[in-house]
Amino acid sequence: MRKVSIESPLKPIGRHGSSEEDHKREYEENVAYARAAMLDCIQRGEAPFASHLLYTQVLDDAEADERKTGMRAGMHIGDAMDARVVYIDLGVSVGMRAAITRAESRGQHVEMRELGKRWHFTWPRAAVESKWATTGRRS
Repeated sequence: MRKVSIESPLKPIGRHGSSEEDHKREYEENVAYARAAMLDCIQRGEAPFASHLLYTQVLDDAEADERKTGMRAGMHIGDAMDARVVYIDLGVSVGMRAAITRAESRGQHVEMRELGKRWHFTWPRAAVESKWATTGRRS
């Protein structure tokens, strides 16, 4: 199995507006998209890792130092993967650009992917809504 690091947006950037509700909706969409990317990798026979889904469960992405720590850890793990797969349907974030640049500078394979409309399916939302409700974070 090929080991891949998933790069997709997570932190809301205002695609749906600037209210708290808009940011919550964008965050939920980004989580659903990252999960769909993970499923896509598994269906391709790959072993995916999505640091942005894991590390934001214990680090506050809204706090600069914690975000930096999470990104540094994710970059380090990503370096050990066979490739970085970049899912671009929702755009390319600052963090994604940093991962692409790092991978290219190290000669690591970078693959751009699109899921198209097929990723819009319903995920169990309780975990996402629970995190948002308990933390109130825009991570």
